[in-house]
Amino acid sequence: MERPDFFTLKNGEKAKLPFTDKEYDQRVNKLRSVMDKNNLDMVILTSMHNIAYYTGFIYCSFGRPYGCIITKNKISTISANIDASQPWRRSHCDNIIYTDWKRDNFLKAIVSIIGRDDPPKNIGIEYDHITLEMREKIGSIFSFSVFSDISKDLMKLRMIKSNEEIEIIKNGARIADIGGEEIVKNIKEGASELEIAISGRDRMEREIANTYPHAEYMDTWVWFQSGINTDGAHNPKTNRKLKKGDILSLNTFPMISGYYTALERTLFLNSVDDDSLKAWEANVKVHKRGLELIKPGVKCSEICNELNELFADQGYLQYRTFGYGHSFGVLSHFYGREAGLELREDINTVLEENMVISMEPMILIPEGKPGAGGYREHDILVIGKDGAENITKFPFGPENNIING
Repeated sequence: MERPDFFTLKNGEKAKLPFTDKEYDQRVNKLRSVMDKNNLDMVILTSMHNIAYYTGFIYCSFGRPYGCIITKNKISTISANIDASQPWRRSHCDNIIYTDWKRDNFLKAIVSIIGRDDPPKNIGIEYDHITLEMREKIGSIFSFSVFSDISKDLMKLRMIKSNEEIEIIKNGARIADIGGEEIVKNIKEGASELEIAISGRDRMEREIANTYPHAEYMDTWVWFQSGINTDGAHNPKTNRKLKKGDILSLNTFPMISGYYTALERTLFLNSVDDDSLKAWEANVKVHKRGLELIKPGVKCSEICNELNELFADQGYLQYRTFGYGHSFGVLSHFYGREAGLELREDINTVLEENMVISMEPMILIPEGKPGAGGYREHDILVIGKDGAENITKFPFGPENNIING
């Protein structure tokens, strides 16, 4: 029996994707404009975030290569046979499936899309994602082509959100608030971080399903941290049991078709001591000022510098741990990042309409010092023509988040 190296399979009907056909067409047209500007004949996408952005398909790699080929008149995802026709159903384009029977059938699938008669002279790839091994393999089949980095150009395109993207982000922020409300209901002395986190995650996933009944559901999560576990913003939840007087960090992350949103809040269980209250209020003061500073026409670095001065005036700048905010869109804790839109000293991007960015100051006071713990607040803002809309509604600060449990 002769088994194919690659094939197509249209099993079932195309699924309802998170965005309209018009939206996907506009994204691909903008990418092709970048290709024309850079004299590229073909782009090979390999990252989860860019493949999802341009096609709607979010792959599950498990060590296998996945891709999307874009030329001036073609676009196709390339997926592994283990996923059958799901990638075709979830792609706003064609799809080719490669098999595992022979090594490097993924590469043969790429060639099948563009043909052998007119090999591309200039190819764009994602330098920030593609592995050295895959770069060498692709180079071996396009030995006369010139490769260049397309990742930064694509990041800039993703930084400006469409109206459809902003709608899904607003729903994400709403659902993050719902998850936070559910978590607060379950906070009590003796409860574990794990069980509290589960309650918030389950509530969010059900609300995502209510809002987007045709979606796939994956990756929604909660980090609920207590005591010393609050020292890192990305510390996983543990089985630690809550104690009276604990500092708590509530972090909800609903994921809707690859789109990330977040809610992060500092809380205390039953009571807060004076030193902790002072640190908390200092971080809240910076958070409030940061919310005022986010508006069109302002440089990211300028916001960062002013907030640094405010922290310094209060005596807490030495405890700051990371940037003051970042972009939102197709990203998660294991893929994507729009590093050109972050509130850091080394980022001079000017905020403009339809960007979406967080304000999230954090300070960490180490164990053994008065007020020990990690303090963090996090809101999401959508930049408009004349200002910014805060789409996070969950309350923050000592007057709201000393929880009796």
